[in-house]
Amino acid sequence: MPLKPDLPQPEAEQQRVGYAIVGLGQLTVEELVPAVRTSEHAHVVAFVTSETEKGLALARAVGLGENDVYTYDDFEKIAERGDVDAVYIVLPNALHREYVERAAKIGKHVLCEKPLGMNADDARAMVQACGNAGVLLMTAYRCQYTPEHWAARDAVQNVKLGKVKLLDSVHVQVEDHPEAWRLKKELAGGGPLVDVGIYCLNTMRFVLGQEPEWVFAALHQPEGDPRFEEVEESLSFMLGFPGGVMANGLTSYGARTTSTLRVLGEKGSLLMDPAFPYVGVSLSLTDEQGELTPSFPTYDQFSREFDHFAQCIRQGKRPWTPGEEGVQDHVVMDAIYESARTGQVVKLKGGQGKDAFRGTAPEVPGRD
Repeated sequence: MPLKPDLPQPEAEQQRVGYAIVGLGQLTVEELVPAVRTSEHAHVVAFVTSETEKGLALARAVGLGENDVYTYDDFEKIAERGDVDAVYIVLPNALHREYVERAAKIGKHVLCEKPLGMNADDARAMVQACGNAGVLLMTAYRCQYTPEHWAARDAVQNVKLGKVKLLDSVHVQVEDHPEAWRLKKELAGGGPLVDVGIYCLNTMRFVLGQEPEWVFAALHQPEGDPRFEEVEESLSFMLGFPGGVMANGLTSYGARTTSTLRVLGEKGSLLMDPAFPYVGVSLSLTDEQGELTPSFPTYDQFSREFDHFAQCIRQGKRPWTPGEEGVQDHVVMDAIYESARTGQVVKLKGGQGKDAFRGTAPEVPGRD
């Protein structure tokens, strides 16, 4: 696999933090493995998979041997590997809790794909397991590590747009295959909200640095479409933040791929379009002086995640997006589904303060 260009050179292998990647789906093969090979502070040292031949082929491609490939049944053997500092869990949502708890039990730090679990109680148990074991847990929210999203946050936090009044965010895509695990409630926990709509929710929380005080939502689950026998096709939600700031989110598995974030203030606005792809994120800022489209150094979103967690492991610091950040999104998503079911506004606990669930801020390329 070719390395992605224009990125910093990694440290010597023996100095980097070693990861075992659990799950060899499309994300791992196409994004994570190339990303970790270009990171500065991390490298992959093992794979865990049910597809042994696929694991061996991938291991050979990155210079690993057959002893670096494990099955799910012998996952605990990773405990014997001193070069495995952390595991990255890239499995269907229903398996996240099991493997976070198994990793914590053998003393390995954990980077886990979003959503953290299947619901808030599930996620809280994962946080507790890692806390009890004395290992770090980080939720893989890649969009909290990009310079574009941080520039959007800085514009809001530094009042460059004036007082913020409104936000809206859209993340939709078409899910064609009725047998996809994302359409099975027992594996995914929900529909597009927990898969792509979570980007709208998480990024609006991140940009504001605040937590919603109430939610109101509605969903559509069409009859006769085998894709949506168990989960919603589309969902709309409204969030109320402190100070009267209101935010709208739209997500769907039935509309052509679109991802946007818009923030409207008294003196200006910002637009991210697209807002959530792996590459090609775009940001424009508009104020009384006109429109500005800032540029940023080349980077890889997943490499940024790998490196931030590696540095937190080395320095004993709480990650910027710890398990608690994943729990909070589940709290809000659980409330969104409750509102959609009951047709009522659902109140949330307020008063947590700025960035209440986040840890050590990451290094962000191109940020002042």
